[in-house]
Amino acid sequence: MALDSKIPQGHISQKWTDHKDHLKLVAPNNRPKIDVIVVGTGLAGASAAASLGEMGYNVKAFCFQDSPRRAHSIAAQGGINAAKNYQNDGDSIYRLFYDTIKGGDYRAREANVHRLAEVSGNIIDQCVAQGVPFAREYGGLLDNRSFGGTQVQRTFYAAGQTGQQLLLGAYSALSRQIGLGRVKMYNRHEMLDIVKVDGKARGIIARNLITGELERHSAHAVIIASGGYGNVYFLSTNAMGSNVTAAWKVHKQGAYFANPCFVQIHPTCIPVHGTNQSKLTLMSESLRNSGRIWVPKNIEDAEAIRAGKLKPTQITEEDRDYFLERRYPAFGNLVPRDVASRAAKERCDAGYGIEANDTNEGVYLDFSTEIKNKGKQAAYAQGNHNPSEAEVIALGKKWVEEKYGNLFQMYEKITAENPYETPMKIYPAVHYTMGGVWVDYNLMSTIPGCFVAGEANFSDHGANRLGASALMQGLADGYFVLPYTVSNYLADEIRTGKISTDLPEFVDAENNVRQTIDRFLNNNGTKSVDYFHKKLGLIMWNKVGMARNEQGLNEAINEIAELREAFYNDVYVPGSANELNPELEKALRVADFLELGQLMAKDALLRKESCGGHFREEYQDAEGETLRDDENFSYVAAWEYQGSDASNSELHKEELKYEFIKIAARNYK
Repeated sequence: MALDSKIPQGHISQKWTDHKDHLKLVAPNNRPKIDVIVVGTGLAGASAAASLGEMGYNVKAFCFQDSPRRAHSIAAQGGINAAKNYQNDGDSIYRLFYDTIKGGDYRAREANVHRLAEVSGNIIDQCVAQGVPFAREYGGLLDNRSFGGTQVQRTFYAAGQTGQQLLLGAYSALSRQIGLGRVKMYNRHEMLDIVKVDGKARGIIARNLITGELERHSAHAVIIASGGYGNVYFLSTNAMGSNVTAAWKVHKQGAYFANPCFVQIHPTCIPVHGTNQSKLTLMSESLRNSGRIWVPKNIEDAEAIRAGKLKPTQITEEDRDYFLERRYPAFGNLVPRDVASRAAKERCDAGYGIEANDTNEGVYLDFSTEIKNKGKQAAYAQGNHNPSEAEVIALGKKWVEEKYGNLFQMYEKITAENPYETPMKIYPAVHYTMGGVWVDYNLMSTIPGCFVAGEANFSDHGANRLGASALMQGLADGYFVLPYTVSNYLADEIRTGKISTDLPEFVDAENNVRQTIDRFLNNNGTKSVDYFHKKLGLIMWNKVGMARNEQGLNEAINEIAELREAFYNDVYVPGSANELNPELEKALRVADFLELGQLMAKDALLRKESCGGHFREEYQDAEGETLRDDENFSYVAAWEYQGSDASNSELHKEELKYEFIKIAARNYK
């Protein structure tokens, strides 16, 4: 199948406008004749379901949580980008477009990214109208802060819980449609397969997670908005339930999977504290606005800190290495996530890590400078032009608490250390996945009628996502893209009529799911699902993680194949199919992770360059920065499923063409 991205002709600033003007429409009186399924109710799914319900379509929305409010979107703490230029510091749609392309290391589609920048301002207006409590300045205007990879303030935020507040806004819109009967909500349901009829997506097989019952649901179009696949690493910042199953099922049915090796490592995670840990906690990137990242200059001091003989507050200013400020003076602590993460890894690999864990990995995020600076400003504003040090620190702590209070509370509860007094300990961890199901400009996969939104698709972030752009993309897709593009597809479906779930395709799909479930329950193995998941995670982190090389990737491909065989032979899943069975849920998800992990390693092996979150040790410059190969790898790698062994997957290339941005080496110095 030839890839057709359906990118419109014309100038970049007019592509989306002209495209919308020529899309087909469905008249209001015809929309109630059409059914749409939305899988996932995070920001992308909830906003899409609410918007399509508001338009008059019959919508069925599915989430495996007990409520849409539990979606992992709530964990995006720091903010949401929009090109409104409220601070008058030079921001614009073009600059957001440029920063996103550059941040993604020139591996994203120009047209999609410009559209994202165009609609970003509308998202803020929509959310304000919904009552999202964005932070405001003294005069009442919405406040902004900076995030990595930018030199302007464009990130709107609601304390340290922006994702939660945005999700509550989308959930309120969704709830209204549920109350009106336009959206039917299926909580505690998990999609286990997509159903195609005559090549088109016509429904899904879902499992009721309370009763275990398998259900058939039909529709004229299916939207997958089920999030990313970071939990393939076992330890990640994702909610423990986050998985790839919905996206992987459509991949197995013919949807190409794009750029699976593009995984974001987030620099500000609380370090791993033990081998039995099952979840990592992210500290918001917004903290890099006020915190300075450092390690001791002297390796003896780092060793003394790890041994508990020295405290970070005893290290003098001249004995601290603010390594991001040293290496990247133009951006300092606000370099993009992949750059900051690799720099921290380099320091820890050299022996300067400060955490006394199994790996000695950790660096400091220190707020003492900001506390003093803001304290002095606050004292001066109060008329106290000669404050004492104690007054300065008290006022500075108050300022920091107003900005980041809940984040500091969370850190102290987890670590039992007070970050106002002692620098936070942080280290990079798996966070977001830029890869996902391949979609065209209309967000439709290679399965007609199957659309993919938010983190589940690959479309807008290239090889590295800028901070605060996940929320932007999810809401852009759901509120401002899918209502147009899905309607364009559905315009040809108004005469189709109700789709029967008694069709042979639904029967076969349900039987296949049932056979898979029975296979796990009757396996009589000796090892738990987590046993295999942890083994997969170690392979992925050590060989397909922050740094990759040819030998490690080849080993990973073979080791995952062996692990997958052992999993099917020796996994033990207790309980039965017709009950609440979390172990069965995990087994079905880990089965998909095992196939995905192997494809990620193969994708990383074939991409013989370093770009964004994909860092091949063989391809770096003299200063340890990414070395792209634009001549040979300026393409989207779209993989076609050819069986559970990813060695057989077929690669399709979508060439990336840059007409409006000049490709250059990424420089944050």
